[in-house]
Amino acid sequence: MEYLKRKILKEGEIREGGILKVDSFLNHQIDIDCLNEIGKEFKKRLSDREVTKILTVESSGIAVAVIAAQYFNVPVIFAKKHEGRNLDAEVYESEVYSYTKDKNYKIRVSKKYISEGDKILIIDDFLARGSAATGLVNIVEEAGATVSGVGIVIEKAFQEGGQKLRERNVNLHSLVRVRFDEKNTVVFVSPEEES
Repeated sequence: MEYLKRKILKEGEIREGGILKVDSFLNHQIDIDCLNEIGKEFKKRLSDREVTKILTVESSGIAVAVIAAQYFNVPVIFAKKHEGRNLDAEVYESEVYSYTKDKNYKIRVSKKYISEGDKILIIDDFLARGSAATGLVNIVEEAGATVSGVGIVIEKAFQEGGQKLRERNVNLHSLVRVRFDEKNTVVFVSPEEES
């Protein structure tokens, strides 16, 4: 996706520890035109799949999922990271590890929002080690629903998340795959290249 590649090269920042900071347009300040292009691209790539709901995890995935949902014309569910009094007692849950926060936490989705017949598209902003995406896949499978696909805006090809999902035969669609070269600049990786 050339539009997204240009945006990353222009506005992205590489931080120590393999962090690609794109908060100027994707996950802090949100560029709606950029998100619309992302939503259209997910619809184009997954047009052959039945999707009844989109699932993401709070909070950075919500904006991407909501924009994409316009093109699929389906509701969005987001897994909650924190327990609250307003969360239903009966939930599907999975434990995930946050690379950026360096901690484990549980994600939860109310059982009334995912049914056995659902065809779920999982969407998130980043795929690094794959913990959040795997946790969402586990929730869908626990509910007896079907994972129609996993849509990722930016996959870090130098980390194992994409490989883990591909080994599980998950229908993974990363809009861009990146690695960093010896000068610590972004290099885009084609789908054919090894991680």
